[in-house]
Amino acid sequence: MNILIIEDEQLAAKRLIRLLKELEPQANILEVIDTVEDSIQWLKSNEADLIFMDIQLADGNSFSIFEAIDVFTPIIFSTAYDQYAIRAFEVNSIDYLLKPVKKEVLEKSLNKYKRRLGENQFVDVGRLMQAFRQEEGQSNFQQRFLVSSGDKLRSIPVEEVAYFYGQKRYVFLITKDNRKHIVDYTLGKLESLLNPRDFFRINRQFIISYQAIQHMYNYSKSKIKVELLPSSDVEAIVSADRTRNFKTWLNR
Repeated sequence: MNILIIEDEQLAAKRLIRLLKELEPQANILEVIDTVEDSIQWLKSNEADLIFMDIQLADGNSFSIFEAIDVFTPIIFSTAYDQYAIRAFEVNSIDYLLKPVKKEVLEKSLNKYKRRLGENQFVDVGRLMQAFRQEEGQSNFQQRFLVSSGDKLRSIPVEEVAYFYGQKRYVFLITKDNRKHIVDYTLGKLESLLNPRDFFRINRQFIISYQAIQHMYNYSKSKIKVELLPSSDVEAIVSADRTRNFKTWLNR
């Protein structure tokens, strides 16, 4: 198990490493990083099996990492937040550790990670960010997107957005009347900006509006194929680890 630790308190990091070595002697601690910026740079070119991440780092809130890049590695958060804010983690079935970390609690978190590894079920960090913002009273979601077309600028109301999809280095906004625009956001950042009542990230490539769903089909035992309107050249398949949450979203 290759583990990345993102933690700005040296004593907390050392304690976590010691406990991990006791519980998982074969664990390989890849690195300990203490800032948002260094975390972003590391994750751009490296991978881990599991990340332990403190919420508040030396240069800001660790959620800024997900606004800069897409992270698909399972994460266990550590936090000193009170119970009110922690409800955001519980609602999204995320695992979190209250400091100081206790060995028995860490062991339960590791066991939960192993179970989910076998089930291919992990937390959707974007939706966690949305829930956390709501708990903190910051539920003012994006209302418009400014895009350019040649030398013209246009402000598109979010109600006109059918879906977003990523392709290579770009993220595109597709309107309900089938106009395509480049937006200067990562899909991770968009997840935190969009109202989860109306939008859902079905996989690494697509965030779709409920209104854009034309038909749905069972694609395999654990995946769903979504036929979008306007149609997409790329198949929109709900990934196996998001299918359960997708069904819950559809049934609200």
